[in-house]
Amino acid sequence: MCGMTVRGTPAYDQTAVPAPVAAAVAAARRTGFANSCGPEHGELLRLLARGVGAGTIGETGTGCGVGLAWLAAGADPGARLVSVERDPDRAAVAAEVFAADPRVTVVAADWRDLLAHGPFDLLVLDGGGHGKHDGEPIDVEVWLRPGGLLVIDDFTPSRGWPPVYDGRPDLARLHWLRHPALLATELPVTPSSVSLVGRYPGRKVAG
Repeated sequence: MCGMTVRGTPAYDQTAVPAPVAAAVAAARRTGFANSCGPEHGELLRLLARGVGAGTIGETGTGCGVGLAWLAAGADPGARLVSVERDPDRAAVAAEVFAADPRVTVVAADWRDLLAHGPFDLLVLDGGGHGKHDGEPIDVEVWLRPGGLLVIDDFTPSRGWPPVYDGRPDLARLHWLRHPALLATELPVTPSSVSLVGRYPGRKVAG
């Protein structure tokens, strides 16, 4: 497990990206925000957003809007996207990036306040609710619609079971992989980074 993508913004220096992503990356560079999601995880977000159709997409931890821009790039014209950012200055920067996209709302708020805009068909946990670093994990049966998807990035690869981080079982990752209400798996997006994706089928899937 690890924290936010370290220096994710500079990873776009030689990367061709959709126009919304380019605008968000420019905003991150302009304000000195380095911890954007990496382009490989962004491509995964775009793909998953495309599968939601005219559904509701939520995100915790907007930053300057790079991950949100990947979601918007893939989302249906009828989709609704809501992202929360606890830093009001960054929230204002991200809101400006999406000022011309009526599908997208950026809220300066604690991650828990995102629930008021749910439940979600796709939920990306990057700024809270993921349970990393002894944080509080969301209740997927409250936050997700039946059939909804949960996405969490920035895990390091683990070659065995149980997954291990820093020589100990990775409890945050195990929480989701063993969650009784989720069908969850790990998807490697780079040789050194893994994203976790889980689907909530609307009922318990494990005893």
